[in-house]
Amino acid sequence: MSENNVELSVSNEVLEKMAEIAACEIEGVSGLSKQAVDFKEVLKSKSAFKGVKVENSAGAVNITLFICIKKDAIARSVAEAVQQNVKDKIQAMTGTVVTHVNVKVADIDAAEEETEKQ
Repeated sequence: MSENNVELSVSNEVLEKMAEIAACEIEGVSGLSKQAVDFKEVLKSKSAFKGVKVENSAGAVNITLFICIKKDAIARSVAEAVQQNVKDKIQAMTGTVVTHVNVKVADIDAAEEETEKQ
């Protein structure tokens, strides 16, 4: 039987979208916060602001997410769940090794509170 060697290459934009979807699956995450990226990234990217940054080095991936959590969520628990889910989903879907998933709580969603006041 012959063995087929297939190499999978996934763009950073696709990895960013996968990470975004995986993060938003976690209870307590209301979305990703839009963070400014450095000037070089603005020139290469379609958007100057993103909530996910993917760095690919030597076949391993480092991911940084800027999340917005719900006002009643426990930040530490949510961040740990996001880390694990993002790592598991990307490794399962792509076979790429995810070495770090950095989660930064960038905002708290107070929209529920504002609608209650009105």
